[in-house]
Amino acid sequence: MKILIVEDDEPISNLIKISLTAEGYDCVCAFDGKMGADLIEEDIFDLILLDIMLPEIDGYELLEYIKPLGTPVIFLTAKSKVNDRIRGLKLGADDYIVKPFQIGELLARVEALLRRYGKANKKLAFADVEIDMASRTVCKGGELVDLTVKEFDLLVELIRNKNVALYRERLYEKVWGEEYFGDTRTLDSHIQRLRKKLGWGDYIKTVFRIGYRLEDRE
Repeated sequence: MKILIVEDDEPISNLIKISLTAEGYDCVCAFDGKMGADLIEEDIFDLILLDIMLPEIDGYELLEYIKPLGTPVIFLTAKSKVNDRIRGLKLGADDYIVKPFQIGELLARVEALLRRYGKANKKLAFADVEIDMASRTVCKGGELVDLTVKEFDLLVELIRNKNVALYRERLYEKVWGEEYFGDTRTLDSHIQRLRKKLGWGDYIKTVFRIGYRLEDRE
């Protein structure tokens, strides 16, 4: 899945690139509208994240160039007025995110839009483990690992939030889909089984009084 990020603020662009790359996307950055147009002409992208206020060529003008290609576009912009949103959507943008935004929201919007276009990222990877989201299978070093439904969902949540300390209540409510009442035994036992089945005792860390963190040692 290849994503073009057209954003002139390099720290923001780099943060987006790092976050999307961690999710398995192949990202390319452009720091002005002309560079973005050149890259679009040279390559095919599955999705374009597009700032509006760009040097050389602004986002509105660049969107006119993108539309005939049929590539989905998400506007990233500090323009928060309703009229600006209406203009962007009427010009053909598929979604509109106002800065500042949470990176988790951006990842969710990217995934939802790609899914709508039938381009959802169907594979995740971490260390020596590969996950096929479509078939819900997990392989470690090329060998199939037998996981339960909840173990699989828990693994996906840990990988999607690697290096982030996740609270027990968040993990439980996300994976089990019900309110967390403070009993840690169910979650803790699933974590222990994941560690054992994947040989990830050094990767899945217990965070005192918080929960768990999948640690990328690289």
